[in-house]
Amino acid sequence: MSVRSAAPTGALEQIVWPRTARRRDDGVVEIAGIGLDEIAERFGTPAYIIDEADVRSRARAYREAFARAFAAIGTQADVYYAGKAFLSSHVAQWVTEEGLRLDVCSGGELAIAKKAGVPGENIGMHGNNKGVAEIDDALAYGVGRIVVDSFEEIDRVADAAARHGITAPVMIRVKLGVEAHTHEFIATAHEDQKFGFSAADGQIGDAVARVLARPELHLLGFHSHIGSQIFESAGFKEAATRLIALQLQVAKEHGVELPELDLGGGFGIAYLPSDAPLDPAEMATQLAGIVREACQNADVAVPRVSIEPGRSIVGPGGVTLYRVGTVKPVQASDDLVRTYVSVDGGMSDNARPALYQADYHAALANRGGSDELTPTRIVGKHCESGDIVVRDIDFPSDTRDGDLVVVAATGAYCRALASQYNHVPRPPVIAVADGDARVLLRRETIDDLLALEGE
Repeated sequence: MSVRSAAPTGALEQIVWPRTARRRDDGVVEIAGIGLDEIAERFGTPAYIIDEADVRSRARAYREAFARAFAAIGTQADVYYAGKAFLSSHVAQWVTEEGLRLDVCSGGELAIAKKAGVPGENIGMHGNNKGVAEIDDALAYGVGRIVVDSFEEIDRVADAAARHGITAPVMIRVKLGVEAHTHEFIATAHEDQKFGFSAADGQIGDAVARVLARPELHLLGFHSHIGSQIFESAGFKEAATRLIALQLQVAKEHGVELPELDLGGGFGIAYLPSDAPLDPAEMATQLAGIVREACQNADVAVPRVSIEPGRSIVGPGGVTLYRVGTVKPVQASDDLVRTYVSVDGGMSDNARPALYQADYHAALANRGGSDELTPTRIVGKHCESGDIVVRDIDFPSDTRDGDLVVVAATGAYCRALASQYNHVPRPPVIAVADGDARVLLRRETIDDLLALEGE
């Protein structure tokens, strides 16, 4: 059964679209003052499009909201942009200019940060299996912290710090058994998964002892990440309470006061018009209250707090533009004819529907379309039955070959997860601002694919 409508001739449902998006009188969707038909003409399809002003405004909103809320409880809050959502040197520059720090989780992401000129002290490095070369590179660049994820990694970072003649600031990633109400594959604090040290079997205490035994390491505090696409603060409340208890335990057992804690990210966005995520000001106020209450109950000073939003900064400002190739009515059941609209991209540029059963919203972009809607499934061009872009939507019944379809809220984890499946080159990333467009990442070509072939 179809779950929602595309509102073909009316105003766009603003909650899922970039803040500058609108439908013009001629029916064309424009973002930042430039029509998507012009984008298609200049840059081709499929294409990722990112609204620079939208991304900047969301980064700025996080910085201001968390600074204000945590100053009110007597401490500071650092906002790290989680680069895994989408990272290019331009985006790294945008968030840095808006006062955010940057979280990276591989040597490649660190290389982009270095290219963008992000100061080392403003970078945190994550990852559950960092290689020695990656750790060396991070320490040589002077990253502000490394989040250690295993006993082996504690020794790797300490040994690397000794080679560099420095003391490396580290945080310990912990899994606290806090359930985030999200998809199993993106809930990250339960016990049976790869990240962090477990609270259930004494691993956290052993990790603390091992870090404190290495003079090459400086323990800043604990790091927790309970999952992704979270719309409410209850999980963060439980996580903060358990983190504060852990920090108090370290003070009692080792006489060391840990100055920081990190609550991770995972703040949700609206993929569908029915979604209702918290805005940064609401989240900041709630988290500050949670941390203050946990510290008061434990009778400890309020530490410096950090968070790591990624999706909620870059996701809403990004869309993907496709061109329709075929339109095929299919007898889905005795009482349902579903229209399959095939576009020129698919699971290679958006793997999330296949990975997480993620759902998206879409609209015709080159015209308003008929007011008569029909149950529709928007699918890709790949040789997989699971190659679905939008599973169920009521879409204009006159959708046809050559139309442009725009899919909302694809700024996060689409280009980042993109592949070359079926040897389909990856689309470009086009930034739009003030009526103009520029290439952030160019389109891959067949020559790029062939260049990987050995002699």
